[in-house]
Amino acid sequence: MKKSFPVYDICNLSEFKQDDILISRFAPYLKSHHKLHLAHKHTFYHLVFFTKGGGSHAIDFQSFPVRPYQIYFMIPGQVHSWDFEGEVDGYVINFSVPFFQSFLLQSDYLEQFPFFSGASADEVIDIPENLHKETLQLFEQIIIESETPGRLALDMVRALMLQLFISLSRLTFPLHSKNTTPYNYTLLRNFQKLIDKNYTTLKLPKDYAALLYITPNHLNALCNDVLNISAGEVIRNRIVLEAKRLLVNPGLTISEVADQLNFGDYSYFTKYFKKQTGLTPEEFRKQIITQ
Repeated sequence: MKKSFPVYDICNLSEFKQDDILISRFAPYLKSHHKLHLAHKHTFYHLVFFTKGGGSHAIDFQSFPVRPYQIYFMIPGQVHSWDFEGEVDGYVINFSVPFFQSFLLQSDYLEQFPFFSGASADEVIDIPENLHKETLQLFEQIIIESETPGRLALDMVRALMLQLFISLSRLTFPLHSKNTTPYNYTLLRNFQKLIDKNYTTLKLPKDYAALLYITPNHLNALCNDVLNISAGEVIRNRIVLEAKRLLVNPGLTISEVADQLNFGDYSYFTKYFKKQTGLTPEEFRKQIITQ
């Protein structure tokens, strides 16, 4: 029998499902869900704010050191694991995709925040010392509202979470806006969202440029200016990331991974993956399993 890869829904991580959200202090959450240190996926948004602890955690195969007053974000579908050292505590919030959709007129509102882009490097934020107290108080308010439900309590939780997101985006957005206008930033995000939807069928910059109603040269210049890589590399990076997410699942053969990514055959997928990563799919899988 093939070993299945763990994919968790909110209801897997709680004794009950309360309006698509789980809010907890991190130490008891960690104790109850100790198996989550192994590589796994979530079907929901996930964030953790550390107030104590050390070690490391990995998001989409990129490792980060754990530090107090660090917060990390994850979007549905990302692969995650951790290796903590010593006592770890803080706060965890898991919420489903629809959790804010009924609250906000703009259904894709969260996508404007860099830490919900799916780019691992943007999803880990070390809170500046002058904001430690404010951030801690905000999480305490969220805990209080979730534990003593009253009239519109969940709406208050949503409002407090949005306050957190906006405050953190003010820390991170200047880093993204140095080399681009708001229009070009939106254009780049639309390009990345189109890749997420079409990477198995559209693999050339000209295909995405046509969907964005711009020229391939414009798209390539935008990616080089903002990301320091070509549009083609942005596409290839997304394909390879999904390949890694699939390869970590021992229940899939390499051929099945190639099929899911719409490669013509096993050998072409192997050559493509090795050219981008320096490893064959088999070598990457062995490396991940032995970590």
